[in-house]
Amino acid sequence: TQSKMYAVALSTPIIPRIPAINAAHRVNFTAPASPRIALAGTCARFTGVRLNNLSQQSALVGRRALNVRADMLEDLMKAMTGSKERIPTKEDCLPGNSTPIKVTNKHYITKNPIQGPFPANLKKTIFGTGCFWGTEKGFWRLPGVYSTAVGYSAGFTENATYEQVCSGRTYQNEVVQVVYDPAKISYADLLTMFWAQHDPTQGMGQGNDRGTQYRSGIYYDDDEQKALAMASKEAFQEKISAKGYGKITTEIIPATEFYFAEDYHQQYLAKPGARPYCSAQPTGIPLGAEWLPKEMADANAHKIPASFWADKGPRPGCTINGPNEQFIF
Repeated sequence: TQSKMYAVALSTPIIPRIPAINAAHRVNFTAPASPRIALAGTCARFTGVRLNNLSQQSALVGRRALNVRADMLEDLMKAMTGSKERIPTKEDCLPGNSTPIKVTNKHYITKNPIQGPFPANLKKTIFGTGCFWGTEKGFWRLPGVYSTAVGYSAGFTENATYEQVCSGRTYQNEVVQVVYDPAKISYADLLTMFWAQHDPTQGMGQGNDRGTQYRSGIYYDDDEQKALAMASKEAFQEKISAKGYGKITTEIIPATEFYFAEDYHQQYLAKPGARPYCSAQPTGIPLGAEWLPKEMADANAHKIPASFWADKGPRPGCTINGPNEQFIF
């Protein structure tokens, strides 16, 4: 069973995240399965606070017995453990680990290596759009993507584990490293997917997942990527503001060290027994192609047609529907 698979894979059991469901962000969940579970039909607003097994079970039993509103439980838990949305200082963060996490150096879908060095004709970049499971699937399906990998970056704790990241004391973000062939897919195409697959105005979280590890981020590898990222952000801000959305909170900073996440997280949604968890909140507002700076348009022209995004792009409510294989044009 899947629970046994995770018991073997982990030396320390993961306490499942309890996603929130409310009228504004209602998601259709399948039957719960480790490691992320869902409480369908509740008014819960948990913010990534993780309890030990006994405390979590007691909280759920007590809530059913006394019919206590989940938001009252959340206030209590936050008072006990501290908010996971607070930005910690380096001094607040956990010390690093000397040993990197070992991963299988073969992408489950593309069959290409996920660890460098990569062929000289390829480029890489890093994105964060919330839970990295769905983020990774969105990018690995794009034609021209050589490989993807999930990991932790833009924080303080070196070689952080999943449990440490979920503690709120590493400032590491759940991110996806995308290795791509610029002759087959442009960085502008990747940015189109980035803006399409989440709501970048939600601050320290995305949908049901709350905490600094779920923040929106673009981590560029060179000045060209930076210029394109900034231009796309400005253009997308205009589009979503016209639809009533607030200020974009996406951080756009140079890429720092990318630390691979645990092997079971890599291409998780493509593996047998995976539960299709997705907490992303796509806006359904297209970025378009007119935002490209004129001086950069020729070298960075879109290679994926606009019709693809209209037909196959992420939809409000879920970003992970569809097969796992890469698209072929």
